[in-house]
Amino acid sequence: MIEITIDNEQQMLELGERLGAALDGHGAVHLAGDLGAGKTTLSRGIVRSYGYEGAVKSPTFTLVEPYNLEQPVAVNIYHFDLYRLSSPDELDYIGVDDYFSADALCLIEWPEKAEGFLPEHDLYIRIDVSGETRNIYICGTTAHGERVCEKLRIQYES
Repeated sequence: MIEITIDNEQQMLELGERLGAALDGHGAVHLAGDLGAGKTTLSRGIVRSYGYEGAVKSPTFTLVEPYNLEQPVAVNIYHFDLYRLSSPDELDYIGVDDYFSADALCLIEWPEKAEGFLPEHDLYIRIDVSGETRNIYICGTTAHGERVCEKLRIQYES
């Protein structure tokens, strides 16, 4: 596990960009934290690390927002927001299993709303709020997730 302290929105975006680079365009990332903690901002940084310049908003009402990017590298990113999920069964309606492929990057906000219904995740990220500061806890739960943590550890310790 790696712990990182973030003091502002720009630092959160930069962490997202570093995460995006470390993830190499694939994996499943669970993002936990209270409303306003910065989950969407972190997701925005990850998506932008792959060259996307448009708006990255939380897909609260649609549950998932796809980003099928070609430049500078081809990557399929699926940004989920499960906050308004009333039942994990709703995931069947959107065909959630179709999004989780070996070559996709899935960012899942509020994963606890679908506990037991989502495929295995590579990273679990918890964002705790303390005033303006965000304490980020990143835990790798697979070999890929552990490699991502190691890359971040090296960047933040130097």
